[in-house]
Amino acid sequence: MGSYYLRRIISAVMTIVLIATLTFAMMHSIPGGPFVREKAVPDEILKALNEKYNLDAPLYIQYLDYMKGLITFDLGPSYSKIGTSVNDLLEAGFPTSAKIGGMASLLIILIGIPLGIISALKQNKPIDYIVMFMATLGVTVPSFVVATLIIYFFGGKLGWIPTFGLDTWRGYIGPVIALSGYSLSFVSRLTRSSMLEVLRQDYIRTARANGLSEFKVIAKHAVKNALIPVVTYIGPMVAAIMTGSFVIEKIFAVPGMGRYFIESIGNRDYTTIMGMTVFYAIFYIIMILLVDVAYSLIDPRIKLGKE
Repeated sequence: MGSYYLRRIISAVMTIVLIATLTFAMMHSIPGGPFVREKAVPDEILKALNEKYNLDAPLYIQYLDYMKGLITFDLGPSYSKIGTSVNDLLEAGFPTSAKIGGMASLLIILIGIPLGIISALKQNKPIDYIVMFMATLGVTVPSFVVATLIIYFFGGKLGWIPTFGLDTWRGYIGPVIALSGYSLSFVSRLTRSSMLEVLRQDYIRTARANGLSEFKVIAKHAVKNALIPVVTYIGPMVAAIMTGSFVIEKIFAVPGMGRYFIESIGNRDYTTIMGMTVFYAIFYIIMILLVDVAYSLIDPRIKLGKE
């Protein structure tokens, strides 16, 4: 298992280097620069800015400087927010996005998986139809529509939650529900389909024939095997929603990573775009590794690093 983790770490490092290189290349292939605006900047000022941020150096020198900073976790200064580094933006935005995303992930897991299991066990019963109807609705309705309805009814009409900001605990309700809507519905449908497939397997019929109680058959044999594809989806999902959603953060006026990332694209803020892209890649790779570990915990027959 040790060699497996070593291979995965080496592979992860190579992936991060490749992503950083591709992002660097794409950012510098875009015409213009981070200080080019609709209103022309005087050549003297533009030259001084390029010298200050070393943008007048050869491209390979800029690349080496960027990779050196990446190794030391120094992602460089933000070109659009003078006096602020990319690390500062991550420190300011990620905790907020992670808190909302963490709550949403917990909601998805605690509600989505049980609903999918119940729906599978009660197939073609009223509760199954209700759960699948709500799940289909959750998958098809965009998150910005859900967020708008939450603000209109629960914020504006009923006054139960704030319409913007996170000043109180009620402020988290709207963003968490809006952010978790699609994934909760998808996890419910995925759990149901996986559970139904497992329940049709021969070893489930054998367990029942051997006199095991229905609870043991479901809890010990069916659920564990049905969760494997669900865990596969949940890993990348957590990485995605914990690193910020621009739409949700914009609607609820939440100062998270999503807002900074979109602003950096509009401002051609190379360092911020590259820094947040690499940060997301690292977080994503970590979640994928945790998914692999979760496989062996769910099903002891799965041994990491072995065929």
